[in-house]
Amino acid sequence: MATLEEDLLNLTPAQFVVKDLGERKFTPAQKQSEIIDDKARVLAQTKFTDPAQINPQLAWELAGQREKIFFDPAETTVGVVNCGGLCPGLNDVIRAVTYAALNHGVKRVIGFKYGWAGMAQETQTYVTLNYTNVNTIHMLGGSFLGSSRGPVPVPTIVETLKELHINIVICIGGDGTQRGSMELQEEIELQGLKISVIGIPKTIDNDIKFITRTFGFDTAVEKAREAIASANAEASSAQHGIGLVRLMGRDSGFIAAKATLASGDVNICLVPEEKFTIPNLMAAIKMRLLRRDHCVIVVAEGAGTELLAASSGGPIKDKSGNVSFGDIGPFLKNEITKYFKEQNMEITMKYIDPSYMIRSCVPTAADAAFCEELGNKAIDSAISGKTGSIVGFWNEHFTLVPFRTIHRGRKKIELNGNLWGTVKKMTVDVLNPDL
Repeated sequence: MATLEEDLLNLTPAQFVVKDLGERKFTPAQKQSEIIDDKARVLAQTKFTDPAQINPQLAWELAGQREKIFFDPAETTVGVVNCGGLCPGLNDVIRAVTYAALNHGVKRVIGFKYGWAGMAQETQTYVTLNYTNVNTIHMLGGSFLGSSRGPVPVPTIVETLKELHINIVICIGGDGTQRGSMELQEEIELQGLKISVIGIPKTIDNDIKFITRTFGFDTAVEKAREAIASANAEASSAQHGIGLVRLMGRDSGFIAAKATLASGDVNICLVPEEKFTIPNLMAAIKMRLLRRDHCVIVVAEGAGTELLAASSGGPIKDKSGNVSFGDIGPFLKNEITKYFKEQNMEITMKYIDPSYMIRSCVPTAADAAFCEELGNKAIDSAISGKTGSIVGFWNEHFTLVPFRTIHRGRKKIELNGNLWGTVKKMTVDVLNPDL
C-alpha cells in the first residue's frame, strides 16, 4: 500500500487546479479579515530530506473569499444538502453555511430535505433557511435537514436547480456524496450553467485522501474513549474479564487507533488495515488474561473482513454502495466465547457498541469551531466563483481539493507510520502474540 506521501508525489500539477466560473466583478458587502490571493498555495509535501525534492507546483489552492466575488449576492440563491449517515457537527455546518450566506446578503438559502431525494423533481422537498430557524440547531445532534442514502438521476437535480434559480450548491457528505457532487458539477458544466458546486467533507472516519481532518472525528474519538473506559471498568472488575468495544471505521481504523491512544486502557486494537487470524487473536487474549487477568479489545467495524467473508454467504451492499460482510463485533464475541469454553477457562465478556450514540451526539467544542470555519470557507469560495471542489484541511490551512483528485482511494493508516507504531507500543501485537 502506497503511503500518503507517495500518493501526493504521483499527482500532477493539473490535479491541483480548481475550476473557476469566470471573471469576478462584484465587491462583497461584508468585509473579511482575510482576503485570499488566487496565487496563494499550501505545499502538498509536508516532509522532505532535501529541499530540492519539493515541487512547488504540487500545492493546494486556499479556500476562502477573494477580493472580488463572482455572484451578485442580491441575485443569488444558495442550496444546501446533506447525504449519508449522521455525524456530529452536521447541524453546526448547516447553520454556519446559512449564516455565512445570509451575512453576504444572498437573496435566499434553501435546505433540501432527506439528501439527494429532496432535490429530485418527483420527490422535491425543501425548506427556506434563515437566521431564526437555524439559530439553535447546533445545540442538537442529528440533521435538521434529514438525510438519506442512494443516488438520484443527476439531470433531474439540475432541473430542480434551474427551477429554483439556485446559483450555489453546498453538498455535505462523504465519499459517495462527493462522487455525486462531482457528477452534478460535470452535468452543470455540460449544460453551460453558471452554478457553483462546493463540497464539505462529512466522514466521521476521517478517511478522505489529501485532507488531514474532517468534522466529527474529534467527537467520535472522545466518545469512543468513554466507551472504552466503561469496558475497562467492567473487564478489570471481573476475573478473566474481557471488554470488547466495536467502533466505526469501515475502511480505515483512525477512530479505533486514536481512541486507543487517548484511552491508554486498550490491550488489543484491530483495524481494517492490518489482517489478523482467529488463532493469533485468541492466543493474544489468553496471554493477556493469564498475565493481567483482564483484557480490553477495540475493533473497527471493517476489521476482519476476510474472516467474515469466509463465514457468511457473501457481501451485502447498502444504498450508497458500501460493502459489508456482516458485523465483526458479535462475530468476535462468539468466537472468543467459543474458544475459552473449549479451553475450559471461564471468562466474563462485556460487549459495547456505541456507534449510533456517537453518530447522533452534539460535537465537541473543537469540532464545533471547525464546523463554523468549514461552513464559512465553503460559502466564501463558492460566492467567489470557485466550483468542482471540496473544502479540505491541510497543514493547518483550509484548502480547495478538486472532486476528481479526492476520489483516488481512501486515506488509510500507514502500518509503518507513526500513528500505528505508537499503537503497537501500547498494545499486544496480535501478529506476534508471544512477543
